[in-house]
Amino acid sequence: MCLILVGVQARAGSRVLLLANRDEFHARAAARAAPWHEDARVLGGRDLVAGGSWLAVRHDGRFAAVTNVRCGQPRTAPRSRGELVRDFVEGEMRAADYLDAVRDRFDQYSPFNLIVGDAEQVLALDGVSRTIEPLSAGLHAISNGALDDHWPKMQTLRQHAAQCLRQSPDPSALLDLLRDTTTAPDAQLPDTGFGLERERLLSPIFIVGEHYGTRASTLLEIGEDGRVDLIERSFGPHGVHTATSAWRHAADDSAWCAMRIEDGAQGISAEAETRHC
Repeated sequence: MCLILVGVQARAGSRVLLLANRDEFHARAAARAAPWHEDARVLGGRDLVAGGSWLAVRHDGRFAAVTNVRCGQPRTAPRSRGELVRDFVEGEMRAADYLDAVRDRFDQYSPFNLIVGDAEQVLALDGVSRTIEPLSAGLHAISNGALDDHWPKMQTLRQHAAQCLRQSPDPSALLDLLRDTTTAPDAQLPDTGFGLERERLLSPIFIVGEHYGTRASTLLEIGEDGRVDLIERSFGPHGVHTATSAWRHAADDSAWCAMRIEDGAQGISAEAETRHC
């Protein structure tokens, strides 16, 4: 996952809203968002190589998402960052206690930022400063550097999302913000140790490539009424849209409900299709 926007009480009726792009090598095996076989309370995509996840949510609104931190050439680490998401959504530790425990073993993973939320609060473990930050009401952007840094794509997504949330309740309008392929000017690019050409390639909100690029765009919203909605667009090489899926869990439901989805020029419309058991 390379870009996450977190909205805390960002619009009426919403407790938490996430917009997220997952950028990865297209050859790395992964499963689209769906209820997990080993814990049907949890919904999210799965990394089929290491077994973790980049973004997942439990039916009670407990959620987690992770990004990598770019700081020069990647190093090999004994544990996968995806397990941080998996272990939180399947566990029962308070968000603050969980991040304290993770920080104590930070160096067992390649550098990362981790966002977690439970019924009490939303918190971020900033992988640059290694501090735990409560996320206040408003919009916060996380990419591959420090929390709420000033990278062009972080600023652009934050600004456009604020405008969109004021103007349109349509989920497609929010997800479309994640399709922006604009390359940032060289003078505004961060220096993460990869060289100018690589910084240019990674600067858009949506990365298009034959071997590496944005593979999933996700909208997750947890309502004040307990309802949880997740819509995921999936992409293949060269940014080709391959599928859209949608799931919902209402506060009085016993299982996730798959939604029949239409995702086209007229926006996204969804209605209940079948209950996942």
